[in-house]
Amino acid sequence: MHVPDGFIDAPVSLAAGAVAATAVAVCLRGARRELDEKTAPLAGLVAAFVFAVQMLNFPVAAGTSGHLLGGALAAILVGPCTGVLCISVVLLMQGVLFADGGLTALGVNITDMAVVTTVVAYAIFRLLVTALPRRRPSVTAAAFAAALVSVPAAAGAFTLLYALGGTTDVPTGKVLTAMVGVHVLIGIGEAAITALTVGAVIAVRPDLVHGARGLARPLELRTADGTVIEPIVSTVAPRPTRRIWAVGLVAALALAGFVSYYASSSPDGLEKVAHDKGIDSKAEDHAAKGSPLADYQLEDVADERISGGLAGVIGVGTTLAVGTGVFVVVRRRRASAAARASSAEAV
Repeated sequence: MHVPDGFIDAPVSLAAGAVAATAVAVCLRGARRELDEKTAPLAGLVAAFVFAVQMLNFPVAAGTSGHLLGGALAAILVGPCTGVLCISVVLLMQGVLFADGGLTALGVNITDMAVVTTVVAYAIFRLLVTALPRRRPSVTAAAFAAALVSVPAAAGAFTLLYALGGTTDVPTGKVLTAMVGVHVLIGIGEAAITALTVGAVIAVRPDLVHGARGLARPLELRTADGTVIEPIVSTVAPRPTRRIWAVGLVAALALAGFVSYYASSSPDGLEKVAHDKGIDSKAEDHAAKGSPLADYQLEDVADERISGGLAGVIGVGTTLAVGTGVFVVVRRRRASAAARASSAEAV
């Protein structure tokens, strides 16, 4: 659903940019509460993983494909504020390095794909987790439902932006019907990927899943009448965070460097709707179309499979580096603020 340059006019694009910048600023502050010494590096990995999975377009209908948006997945794994930042980093890397999503439309894409999907998904997720029994399957089920709804919600948000500043005269009703219709199907794929990923992490390290915090309770010895004797403290150490990080990185590199070659080549939901309805009649060339990584192909490498694989690996590495750097800085600023507060109280 990467919106290219020329779909939305300049005033609305600027307004969306202002909304995106405000949301990112708010989330930078909010992420300080969500990140700790364990989750800051993992947040960078989540961004890299989302980048990798977004390269895997899957077929959803005749001549149409879809790909992960990632807002629900990121929010559930590392928190809603950090999730917005994760997707924003991914969109920035895609726009600047790979000419995917317009540069003048970056604010539109962050507002739509990072803010809307994350906020909608996390709100639904928290509502369901509160209502369902506090068990691991409930978290996975809530993740599925949240991801499913977040995708057509993003399609609706794009339609609203188009209604406000679309550069073509296609009726808004037709755009809404087409966008929501195809993105409901894409949402099923998004939901499956999100639920499988969240379920896999919960099975190994539930303490690393933001949306599952407080889920595990210590075992207790009880008498016949139900009186608690004492809690049972587990002596089994959790698997090292570095091992989880390494497994996740290998998975992301494999998906981007190898599996992506087998992704569907059909246009995604927005591209298909834009072509069929004529929304793309005023699309503009990407400012970074001459990038050596444009269209996820490494320049001067003739073999398409090797070219795409290398571009994917570079993308994962760059997104990981930028994302980890951002989140480590945010975490350190939180630690510095806590130290200053502690010193002030001591005085």
